[in-house]
Amino acid sequence: MNRELAMKVANAVLYEGYMLYPYRPSAIKNWQRWSFGILYPPSYCEVGAGTERAQMHSECLVKITSDAKVHVQLRFLHLITREVAEKTANGFQRVPSIVVDGNPGEGWDEGVERSVEFEVAMQGSVRQEFPFNFPGSSETEPLRDAAGAIVGETKRNQCEVNGTIFVSASPVRDELFNLSIDVTNTTSFAGDPRDRDSALLSSLLSAHTILTITGGEFISLLDPPDDLRDDVSQCNNVGNFPVLVGTEGERDMMLCSPIVLYDYPQIAPESAGDFFDGTEMDEMLTLRVMTLTDDEKAEVSHAGDHVRNLLQRTEASAREQLMRTHGTIRSMRPAGDKP
Repeated sequence: MNRELAMKVANAVLYEGYMLYPYRPSAIKNWQRWSFGILYPPSYCEVGAGTERAQMHSECLVKITSDAKVHVQLRFLHLITREVAEKTANGFQRVPSIVVDGNPGEGWDEGVERSVEFEVAMQGSVRQEFPFNFPGSSETEPLRDAAGAIVGETKRNQCEVNGTIFVSASPVRDELFNLSIDVTNTTSFAGDPRDRDSALLSSLLSAHTILTITGGEFISLLDPPDDLRDDVSQCNNVGNFPVLVGTEGERDMMLCSPIVLYDYPQIAPESAGDFFDGTEMDEMLTLRVMTLTDDEKAEVSHAGDHVRNLLQRTEASAREQLMRTHGTIRSMRPAGDKP
């Protein structure tokens, strides 16, 4: 079981689209984020209209031996919103951004990693429900100038999130089981049901599950054995798709991903870290980060730890990174072969 390799892929899924180049909160493309694997609260209007969902459903086939157990891990981002306010004669007034002694501060949304884990014994038919809860929080931090005077404040708010994971397994034949997992956002959403930004505070962002089995193996849904193709065709997946992960050939881990992947996806070994943007090449993004102005870099550095680390990593190793990524050849064939 190569869990380290699988987690690298899972982390790329978790943060896909987290922040897009040019990595500034003021950039138009970053005004509406969180586009993959969102499970909204059920009262959000778009869920009722059927254009968004509060639940994801996964199905796969499992071939088991005695004492088989499946470990289920749900992972998602829990939104925390940062607001800045400027001190005025009438109190604190919320503003899009504030500069204190040359240091900019902006309102911004960040994601906190959440994980729910449990184990299910595959003994006969299975029907188990696992509720989970992550409480909300609120904190206020004063902003002081060089003289120590309070000139503003930063507020961080996080809403409570609730949900359930329902696991069921039923025998198909002999030692073959259909494994079904439903993840549902059950959060009571008190905000405007038409307001996406408010609904996101009570959502599960980039939600996906990692399944690990002992005493059995998963069946590929993309390349199943011929005698199981009909059974695989009966598997229904909504909002995600299970693929085998880890070292190629191993069948003890599956990633139920909201992004379409193939079996045994890998992170390119030349990649120095996550750029959050699967539609661009690392080389291109490295070059673009190098062209940011000092003012743009200052804005990026205040957009959260993940983006600040991206900037620092790229500035520290840009030349070495470009040498690794430029002109990499994956495979070669004789010149006479047809493509």
